[in-house]
Amino acid sequence: MNQWTREARYRPLSDVDPSVYQAMKEEVRTSPWRFSYHIQPPTGLLNDPNGFVYHDGLYHLFYQWFPLGPVHGLKYWYHMTSKDLVHWFDEGAALIPNDDPDSHGAYSGSGFIKDDQVHIMYTGNKRDADWNRHTSQIVGHLRSDGRIEKHLPPAIPTVPEGYTEHFRDPKVFQVASGMWYCIIGAQRSDLTGCTVIYQSQDAEHWTFLGELQTNYPTFGYMWECPDYFELDGKGVLLFSPQGIEPDGVNYQNIFQSGYFIGEPLALPNLEFTHESFQELDFGFDFYAPQTTEAADGRRILVGWMGLPDISYPSDIYNWAHALTLPRELSIEHGQLRQRPVRELTQLRKETLFDETILFEQDVTIAEAEIFELVLSDLKLTSDSFRFSVRQEATEQTVFHYDAVSRQFTIDRSRSGAEVPAESFGTSRSTVLTKDLHTLRLFVDRSSFELFLNDGEAVASGRIFPKGSSRGIEFSGEAAAHLSLYDLS
Repeated sequence: MNQWTREARYRPLSDVDPSVYQAMKEEVRTSPWRFSYHIQPPTGLLNDPNGFVYHDGLYHLFYQWFPLGPVHGLKYWYHMTSKDLVHWFDEGAALIPNDDPDSHGAYSGSGFIKDDQVHIMYTGNKRDADWNRHTSQIVGHLRSDGRIEKHLPPAIPTVPEGYTEHFRDPKVFQVASGMWYCIIGAQRSDLTGCTVIYQSQDAEHWTFLGELQTNYPTFGYMWECPDYFELDGKGVLLFSPQGIEPDGVNYQNIFQSGYFIGEPLALPNLEFTHESFQELDFGFDFYAPQTTEAADGRRILVGWMGLPDISYPSDIYNWAHALTLPRELSIEHGQLRQRPVRELTQLRKETLFDETILFEQDVTIAEAEIFELVLSDLKLTSDSFRFSVRQEATEQTVFHYDAVSRQFTIDRSRSGAEVPAESFGTSRSTVLTKDLHTLRLFVDRSSFELFLNDGEAVASGRIFPKGSSRGIEFSGEAAAHLSLYDLS
């Protein structure tokens, strides 16, 4: 990536010859490992989901986008819409970083509905002549032409005393009284992470209330992408803390994403009574999740299927990353359960296998590249159970369950081309609270998303196998109902 000088990273797309950019788009379109049913960038780098909101029959979902390569540079917001959370329509770049407060990028933020119109609030990133960062929080609204009109000057022009310029990712929400609040990820001057709260009567003029008081005063050096909502009578705070050391099978990635569950906030009181931090996803590639409320009241989550500061095999083709599939959230036994949204059954093109089966040693069930696999009513008659997907002579992604310890492990050490973030390990594990009884696995051309025990544990990961690696093999003695659907 030596060609990515500071000047190259902050070059606006408007400065690029259209024919050059068109050639880049074609290179990306025809490259290996492009997704079949996930949101992915037309070129360049995709990262955090932003502005996720439902309005007037449409879901609006934006993502951070650097169009000119698989690196972090001048960020735009790219816009997607959907009526059903399955089929997404490409609306193009909606938020352009072309004003002084966002001259070096339109960073993450959220969407909200006000005056029957989609509004957003995001972090403007600016660098001065000495390359010092200056952040502000900017409100805007979505015009009928699909572009976001900024309400300048910034609604929150500076960082309050006691915090560094790592102050970003506002999530806006409204309470029953009609008052607006936003929660922002922050770093204190002593280089520890936290979140802060602002209040507004009109979602345009904001007053700083202070720091949200939690049981974790020194938990990492930065809390990114906070998201507060209430669900099943509880208050939930999602965030992505940076700087957490590994602890057993937990916190194995470069950065983590997780949540607190507690009592609903009694704003403007800033005390949050909550339980311990729990990770959202025990896989390899998951970060910066954001939620919205669906038309029927469900709370829906989408995450970035990637991580900062990690290279991926697709980088050489000038693109990187995707968004996860949407997930329905609920609270059960003091834990956030995540299930694939029910609408995703629309992806099923053909049933490849659907029957109750007795597994024995090394049974090859079928071949598939892009598929959904569902195991239900699983009953083990041995101490372990193993299966592999995207398999051929030298490649496989392995899923293993130990019935004695209830530990489930994913191994991608032989999953294909260069394994991303290999220095952080090639396997991930979790320990289930109950015996494994259901499993649902979505595999796309270069990813998997795994849901265990009806959403008790979830794992996302990128894999980069050859297109010919299509074997699905089971090992271990067990009985289960197996369904396999082609999603290509």
